[in-house]
Amino acid sequence: MGEARRATAADADELVRLRAVLLAHMSGRDPAGDDWRRAAAEMFRARLDEPDPTLAAFVVDRPDWPDRPDRPDRPGALAACAVGAVDQRLGGPGNPAGTTGYIYNVATDPDQRRRGYSRQCVTALLDWYRDRGIAAVFLRASAEGEPLYRSLGFARTPDPSMLLRFPLA
Repeated sequence: MGEARRATAADADELVRLRAVLLAHMSGRDPAGDDWRRAAAEMFRARLDEPDPTLAAFVVDRPDWPDRPDRPDRPGALAACAVGAVDQRLGGPGNPAGTTGYIYNVATDPDQRRRGYSRQCVTALLDWYRDRGIAAVFLRASAEGEPLYRSLGFARTPDPSMLLRFPLA
């Protein structure tokens, strides 16, 4: 079984590919357009090139990739990833420093699921948060992902989430 490692800028395109896998799985259709993919890859390259103290990604490399004759043009493919950011909020009684973590983009290639790769990536990310003294970590869980997150200590919160979208320029 592969082991989680810290992602680098060289992993940017694969992190975006796995995000597309995640979005397609959640919506039931392939996410359209290349603009978002280019922007996301640029963000990863910029923030992972010199490790950003507020962003980390952990990945597991595909163990079978070098031996895949159907994709020899894409070395370094990833089996799974988890991305996390640190957000500075106002402090409070349970979190005087006000730093919080947010995990997103936990994705595994469909043919690599049920091997513990997402668990490895999320666990490495949680260790990264602990090392930084982050007091609280948030995420949004799909029904399929919730058992994993519960096993790692996450619990549903009573806080309702709301969203406002501004039109794109």
